[in-house]
Amino acid sequence: MTLTKRSLVTIDDLSNGEIEALFSLADEMSDSMDEQFGVCRGKVMASLFFEPSTRTRLSFETAMHRLGGSVISVADARATSLAKGESIADMARVVGSYADVIVIRHPWEGAARVVADYAGIPVINAGDGGHEHPTQTLCDLYTIKKERQTIKGLKIALWGDLKHGRTIHSLAYALAKFGATIHFRSGPGLELPDYVKKKLTTEYTGRLERYDAVTGTGKGRLFPLDAIYITPSEPHQLANIPAVSMQIELKTGIDALYVTRLQRERLSPTDKEQELKENYPVVDKKLLKEKEFERTLVMHPLPRVDELAYEVDADPRSMYFKQAVRGVPIRMALIASLLGTREVSVPEEDNPFVRKVDYPVYRRGFGVRCTNPGCVSTQESEARYIKPEFKIVDYRPLTLRCAYCEHEVHPPYIASSDWHEGKLENKKYHGAGSQWARRIKAENLLIFDSEAEAEAHGFKPGHYIGQRHQDNGKKAGQRE
Repeated sequence: MTLTKRSLVTIDDLSNGEIEALFSLADEMSDSMDEQFGVCRGKVMASLFFEPSTRTRLSFETAMHRLGGSVISVADARATSLAKGESIADMARVVGSYADVIVIRHPWEGAARVVADYAGIPVINAGDGGHEHPTQTLCDLYTIKKERQTIKGLKIALWGDLKHGRTIHSLAYALAKFGATIHFRSGPGLELPDYVKKKLTTEYTGRLERYDAVTGTGKGRLFPLDAIYITPSEPHQLANIPAVSMQIELKTGIDALYVTRLQRERLSPTDKEQELKENYPVVDKKLLKEKEFERTLVMHPLPRVDELAYEVDADPRSMYFKQAVRGVPIRMALIASLLGTREVSVPEEDNPFVRKVDYPVYRRGFGVRCTNPGCVSTQESEARYIKPEFKIVDYRPLTLRCAYCEHEVHPPYIASSDWHEGKLENKKYHGAGSQWARRIKAENLLIFDSEAEAEAHGFKPGHYIGQRHQDNGKKAGQRE
């Protein structure tokens, strides 16, 4: 397999072998930086940052200049045709004709995928809303590997805003892929989203254990936790976590502590920011004096606010400025590989920490939409190009995963496009929790988010739904 002409939208777009190959190339480039000028001579990178950025934007642009290429950039959506109502898809087509590679940061989750679908050139996701930030994860993994020589079997604590932190989401998936154990410690109300938890437990071989289920003397030895994800120590071994094993796990040290700030810009209007700030966990010298942190690497994607004390900067365990520095060679290796100016080829591999799951895809374009208001597929300007698309990840209950933002949708009604003999009287819809959700073939499945939507497409309520309507009517008559 080769990375040439591919895009990086999520961290799962890269195999472990490809990530390791990028690390090797980054090492090579870092050791001979002056010799890299000319690797991308004549190539143009479009740097499209529609959210504030310092390190990510400058490291990408520095990387391209170090490779001898040139950069065209946009740093404000208000200065582009997007402010006039142009779709991201149209913008991608145009910019794709100007450049050889696009790096994009955008507040809408899934925006990077849309650009990759329409640009016709490699696209790199530099952060799409609260979804993912895969190149930051490459920097994080690279730092861990440089400092600890391995990732497999390490214990990594993810700390802070786990709900909105796109760096957290990408890193959690990557750590699971590499066989690490993950400790989750969030601020109150900022726990890991359910869709991230589901993906960790269905697509990787580890097991997620809620911390409140832990009992015994091990509990309380370490800082408060939400949950622990434990990867099996041997390939194909089930990650069973009996109470004794959990207690041992909690008593052992942490290899890396990954701290993130409160993502204020992604809070909903109902979030009480002051309360979140007051109860937000802080890393300082006092915490790091605990026995469990004797050898812990302290990491942070930056910028920081109040969650990481400045007094930690002088501590040899602090890695966050090294992470930022290492972003340049990592992004140099990635750009050169995607453009094909430096070949990175790795054989196909079987990863024992990843489950091969082939989910049916639902892309009817009607009947159900993503419920995430921050998803690119829900934006009015994008509806002309983007049709709702989902993976059917479960039938009990019926669960759809948006192809753009990965948020889950639990629609209430289903029907079949293959009704009996095509007779209108047999064209009925049913509850998604009924047996029909599992009996209807995936290619015939129709999904609706309301009864009105189902009836607008010519379907009548099935037996149980019709009976419920009758019962409700009788109750209403009795009240009158």
